Amino acid sequence: MTTYLPETEAFAGLGPTAPRVGLRDHVYERILKLLLEGTVAPGTRLGIDTLARQLGVSPTPVREAFVELERTGLVTREALKGYRVAPPLSAKQYGELLEARTMLETTAARLATPATPRLIERLREAHEAHRVTVERVLDHVDDGTNEGDVEAASDFYAKDTAFHRVIFEHCGNRYVSSMSDSLGAQLHRMRQVVHSGVPDAGEALAEHELILRAFEGTADGVTPEEAMRHHVEQVRRRALGLDPEGV
Repeated sequence: MTTYLPETEAFAGLGPTAPRVGLRDHVYERILKLLLEGTVAPGTRLGIDTLARQLGVSPTPVREAFVELERTGLVTREALKGYRVAPPLSAKQYGELLEARTMLETTAARLATPATPRLIERLREAHEAHRVTVERVLDHVDDGTNEGDVEAASDFYAKDTAFHRVIFEHCGNRYVSSMSDSLGAQLHRMRQVVHSGVPDAGEALAEHELILRAFEGTADGVTPEEAMRHHVEQVRRRALGLDPEGV
């Protein structure tokens, strides 16, 4: 069960931000991190002045950050009422989000083919880092404890995202890459709501390995696009609780 902090406690941990070049981006990243940690309840009011005081900045960069965050869907704005943490997505919205992910991920995999030596090198590194986090997650499952579950799951998802990020960085299309960043924030937050822990760590790792092998040309004729499509479809089925043999 997700435990939410009161608004005052959640914001208190932000701490002051030293003014510098790119202040708006820095404020954006600080608030984004707060939202992705999942400790602030959906619907919580996000006071611009309150956050500005906590960060030690004027309200302007906070207001600008909220405009950007609204585009990710993590916050919503109501006329005359300000910004709030967005409500959880419905099952239909979550399904649409995963459909959009399928489109972007498979397109990026296709555009990144044939793989450059640098892409393969970085994918291998990302896959190995992901494998280490999977072992940590499975260790907690095997010993039946919950200690470290949240940290292990957070690290798993970070390394999972990093693997996919490598492909986007090598797809040669800045707009596809940018759209993936917008979806990524929603996907990360939904993971915290839909799952407790990482129930599909082993499956995700195996699917990533197939993607890597496809880029290497060692996957028995499977193309990177096909391997990616299989992966995101299996993620969708697991997330929505669909029968692998069903719809």
